[in-house]
Amino acid sequence: MRRLAAYLVSLLALSACHFLDVEMKDNTPVGDFYRTQAEMESALRGVYAVMSEQQLYGDVLLCRMGLTADLGYENYTSDRGTVGYYQVRASDYKVKNYWLTLYKGIARANQILDYIDKPRMSDEDRNAIKGEALFLRAWYHYLLAVRFGAIPLVLTSADPEKLEALQVPRDPLDVVYAQIFADMREAADLVRDASAIGHGGRVSKSVVWGIMARVCLQAGGYPLRAPGMNALARDYAKKVIDLGFHELNPSYQDVFINLIQDRYDVKECLWEVEFYGNNVGAYNKAAGMVGRNNGISYTGTNPSIGISAGMLRPTGTYYKMFNKADLRRDWTISPYQYRSDGSKNDRSKASDKWSYFCGKFRREYELSEYKHVSSYSGINFPLLRYSDVLLMFAEAVAADPNNDDAADFTLALECLNRVRRRGYGKPVTTPDASVDLAVSTKADLLAAVKTERALELGFELLRKDDLVRWGEFLPTMKATLEAIPASYTSTQHVSARLFYTNAEARDVLWPIPSTEISADSLLEQNEGWNDAD
Repeated sequence: MRRLAAYLVSLLALSACHFLDVEMKDNTPVGDFYRTQAEMESALRGVYAVMSEQQLYGDVLLCRMGLTADLGYENYTSDRGTVGYYQVRASDYKVKNYWLTLYKGIARANQILDYIDKPRMSDEDRNAIKGEALFLRAWYHYLLAVRFGAIPLVLTSADPEKLEALQVPRDPLDVVYAQIFADMREAADLVRDASAIGHGGRVSKSVVWGIMARVCLQAGGYPLRAPGMNALARDYAKKVIDLGFHELNPSYQDVFINLIQDRYDVKECLWEVEFYGNNVGAYNKAAGMVGRNNGISYTGTNPSIGISAGMLRPTGTYYKMFNKADLRRDWTISPYQYRSDGSKNDRSKASDKWSYFCGKFRREYELSEYKHVSSYSGINFPLLRYSDVLLMFAEAVAADPNNDDAADFTLALECLNRVRRRGYGKPVTTPDASVDLAVSTKADLLAAVKTERALELGFELLRKDDLVRWGEFLPTMKATLEAIPASYTSTQHVSARLFYTNAEARDVLWPIPSTEISADSLLEQNEGWNDAD
């Protein structure tokens, strides 16, 4: 923890320079940079910007840290021996940087909260900034908790005179979740409505409630198994539904084309990580690698396509989960590959379903004129979509043994079927016997929701967390391994076998970075990782 402490101390000294578009002296106290509303807004942008860094959604999370689980595997040999192939070590640089980057975001949020009352501004503006900072602090703690379990809570700005000597244990997981809930509940009363914000780049009440539903479901599952969480998840998801503002985009494909072309659709996509430019010339902005890491492989020079490493390969088992009439299949999993000249090679009838590419983030739809020379893109990445909210409501009702409300069951089934109808290209609010499920028990509804989450939300970095909280991670990973045909021996098949062979029971959590363990005598390692150097 002393390594983290030193990191936060250096951050406090430099962060104002990093975010604020003002001239400053190196020896000026941090508090002097929070004098105006404009500076507070700039600092808040710095809290959001953490998500777009390469250590998170800007690169490695997209497909290089195993979060796709049974739906897809990494085929990028440079990452062998790392978390991307489930060959995890406590010294893994991607795991370490994930930890440090999120604590950087927490430190930035804490600075805002410490100085929020300093500038002169309206109560509405002050509350919005405070609420967003509170929520993002909770969100970053949550992203740490789902990966590492119990973690140290950091709730105030670092004191440079004391933090270097700090030796702290991990806070128990129930305490961590209690703090996450407390921050998010307070934030919900402070942030603006989605209709007032008008886009998915900032946190709204809808985002807070939707993410709280996700946090509740996670807390109610493995490993915490906190009681009463399904009922709370139901309530928070229902808050979003009852607004009557959000709705499913009639076209599943258009949801992602909007993300690719930087068109906001806040009714469907409640929250997204924003990227801009492509790091070329005047477009040297906050670009990411969405579409480059998790797109259709292309290394040619056709200016209409866009460079992609194609690191993410869907599994054959995922492909077979889809009904052939489900329009989501051929958008989520590309049925074609590119030839060197940019023309398309139809692979839809190929017997090898393990050699396709992720199709959700197709750079051919990107509007940038430099996409054929830059690996960076301005494609946004979805963090919370309305379909997810509908499925979380359905799951919360189906999984709650204490909920026998017939109206809730009826609404839960309708939420599920609305997602299905859109997936099949049907009118969302019109019952359709050709695609609607007619389950009559909560057990059958829950099983249907689990499948639908895979079909609807594949490659949006939710699958591993779903399997872990359902207690189905390891059996599902091993079943996926067994499904790889023995006759498949190409490079991607070797990667698939390595990916799924390496998955172990301990992989439900990552090891605490060895640099933190060695520096803090009170920081205990996760179970099963003491020998992971």
